[in-house]
Amino acid sequence: MKAFSISRYKKESSLELVDLPEPIVKDHEVLVEIHAASVNLLDSKIKSGEFKLILPYKMPLVLGHDVAGIIVKTGAKVKNFKVGDEIYSRPSDFHIGTFAEFISIDEKDVALKPTNISMEEAASIPLVGLTAWQALIEQSNVQNGQKVFIQAGSGGVGNFAIQLAKYMGATVATTASEKSFDVLKNLGADVLIDYKTQDFEDALIDYDIVLNSQDNKTLEKSFEVIKPGGKIVSISGPPTPVFAEEHRLPWYVKLATRFLSSKIRKRAKKQNVNYSFLFMTANGKQLSEITHLIETGKIKPVIDKVFAFEKTNDALQYIESGRAKGKVVIKMK
Repeated sequence: MKAFSISRYKKESSLELVDLPEPIVKDHEVLVEIHAASVNLLDSKIKSGEFKLILPYKMPLVLGHDVAGIIVKTGAKVKNFKVGDEIYSRPSDFHIGTFAEFISIDEKDVALKPTNISMEEAASIPLVGLTAWQALIEQSNVQNGQKVFIQAGSGGVGNFAIQLAKYMGATVATTASEKSFDVLKNLGADVLIDYKTQDFEDALIDYDIVLNSQDNKTLEKSFEVIKPGGKIVSISGPPTPVFAEEHRLPWYVKLATRFLSSKIRKRAKKQNVNYSFLFMTANGKQLSEITHLIETGKIKPVIDKVFAFEKTNDALQYIESGRAKGKVVIKMK
């Protein structure tokens, strides 16, 4: 099969198109013929080695964290899926590789594709959908009537999180450029802040939940808008010792997280705010819940551009440029 891979960590490098054997299907896995995949900043960060302490991958490595396709083979102990099923998935860490023609995925990470959207739309969902779900539902338990601040509403996670928070009954604020306001209003945003001309810390007050996806400076400003007892979930860091413990990371990584998050954890404690770092995990059951929301029209995919498989490097460069408004998808079939 054809696949795009890297042989070493390097920021300024392209993925290499290679020929690889078709994946071996283990007992609990399904072999998926990939119809579409989507590109995430996580792919770029792994390529550059930014996550090598948390995710020490072996080389060569096929990148890609989102997939939509059709099952063409099932392992001997697979119970919930059959050949011919249209599925989507965010394969678990150390089992990624959706920039390819085929991938073998554990069935626990798989869900049936929503019937009312295309393969390209389905491929845009898993990573951002699960990130928003785990941040807002699992970690924050967002409730009807609460106020939720979602940074960078135009991005893939932002688009999905706005819709999910609104579905849960929250008042939603977000940051974006003014030209994106109409789209974000249609997704459910109530308060729109132009990050080019406004400071969100001056416009917002007493928010229950903040989803931070920006740098440490923005994270520190987020403490100015959160109320006592509120929750800040960051998907951009810094990681905490709790995160390191939960993921059974080596002692030196645990030590590093203690140092890196020290300032934020002290401020959180002082303000009586719950701070946590989220590195989303694959979860087919949660993805099935998301399928229901999509099929009932509560959440809609937002795609910026679709690239042909052979243009995968162009898709990755477009994501790295920061210009994407919504998801960037690679079409194989």
